[in-house]
Amino acid sequence: MITLLNGENLNKKELIPKMDNDNYYYGHLGQHALSSSALKQILQSPKTYRNILKYGQRETPALILGKLIHWAILEPHKLEPLHIVKASTTGTNIYKDAVKKYGVENVVLEKDKKMIDRLSDAILRNEAALELLQGAEFEVPEIKMIDNLPFRGKADILKENHIIDLKSSSSLETFKYSADKYGYDLQAYIYMNLFKCSRVSFLVIDKLSTDIAIYETSEEFIERGKKKFETAVGLYKHFFIEGNDLDQYVMRAIL
Repeated sequence: MITLLNGENLNKKELIPKMDNDNYYYGHLGQHALSSSALKQILQSPKTYRNILKYGQRETPALILGKLIHWAILEPHKLEPLHIVKASTTGTNIYKDAVKKYGVENVVLEKDKKMIDRLSDAILRNEAALELLQGAEFEVPEIKMIDNLPFRGKADILKENHIIDLKSSSSLETFKYSADKYGYDLQAYIYMNLFKCSRVSFLVIDKLSTDIAIYETSEEFIERGKKKFETAVGLYKHFFIEGNDLDQYVMRAIL
């Protein structure tokens, strides 16, 4: 049984199929279950998490592009409704008119679509990447109670007890720093617990060169994720379960 943050009790076997629906997964469960993204927001500031819950979060161009790259490689059927616009930037009238007509999630610049095609083609022609993809399941949902709280997640690529997460990067040389900055260690720790897997890897493609890298995760990497998890869950319980005054939150650090 899964108890959501709103107190709703759901049978896990009945819940998992619903998680294939993006509106349910990111909408209802986005409000009433935690995730690696939610904990990253809490670590940034519990107020950030509260504001996103209350007002929503607008997808940035970088997030949209990353999502489209995922779709091109793992769920290509989701690209079919896209409306491709021949415009130089998203600030042009032709792009804005298309967004009004089709919705921002269904509009992509032609130059971005060409980049998506170029990156997905590079992945699908690379033998090492194909070896990870072959025989695997894609976009596998899971939900589980961890530390008495509901956590949700989707494995990009699940191959037996091995999770491979697909990332795009502006530089493979700095990806290790990006992994810390964007909380990939926290994500890896949560996914290891959600899916009970023993191995998490990152399949990364450079958006400029289309070079491909496969990063394995060390015990130290997962341990850093565990510490971030404990800190974020502690903050969540303090402010959102115990009801302490969020306006009294102060970030403390040593320079």
